[in-house]
Amino acid sequence: MIQITNMYKRYKMGDNVINALNDVSLHIKRHEFVAIIGPSGSGKSTLMNMLGCLDTPTEGTYILDGDEVSRLKDDRLAEIRNKKIGFIFQGFNLLQKLTAIENVELPLIYQGVGTKERYRRCSEALENVGLGDRINHRPNELSGGQQQRVAIARALASQPPILLADEPTGNLDSKSGVEIMRIMKELHAGGNTIVLITHDNNVAMQAKRVVRIQDGQIIEDREVE
Repeated sequence: MIQITNMYKRYKMGDNVINALNDVSLHIKRHEFVAIIGPSGSGKSTLMNMLGCLDTPTEGTYILDGDEVSRLKDDRLAEIRNKKIGFIFQGFNLLQKLTAIENVELPLIYQGVGTKERYRRCSEALENVGLGDRINHRPNELSGGQQQRVAIARALASQPPILLADEPTGNLDSKSGVEIMRIMKELHAGGNTIVLITHDNNVAMQAKRVVRIQDGQIIEDREVE
């Protein structure tokens, strides 16, 4: 599903060159549940941007579900991103004036999905995360955990082969965080490929495989027992 080989990402800051990623290779199979963990400044955010087709490497290759995406232009990257990746962000990124189902529908509107099919997929996605009775509630009528579940439903509705979750429990209390991780595990059991970015070791250890990054390099890659 994901094949990153000898990837470098360099940034110029004045006269200095920063190696945000330094010869990173990472292969993730279909249906895996992988956590990428590292402290602030480790390169995990840069790696997430690469995985999510939000940026391109300075050197190296990235093959995503059979497509070589390392050298694509922005418009083509956006097209592949919309088809292949469902994003779940720490900050939920919901529009406050829209209901839960309207927020979930937004990506499908951009993809040109018809009204009936859109409603079917979005209501089903909300049902799957336990919000079938909250589809007409706006974000300010939902708890933080419920808002994150709306964000998960939004990612699911597009039926992407990969879910990329960036610190999905970061803005939640511990009880809500446990609930979100339960849903992530259920999604993995249902066949989704999940890549979870986190700085929290307890969250990372709930995945099936942990990739640890430090100073732009992968220093550990192991299965969770």
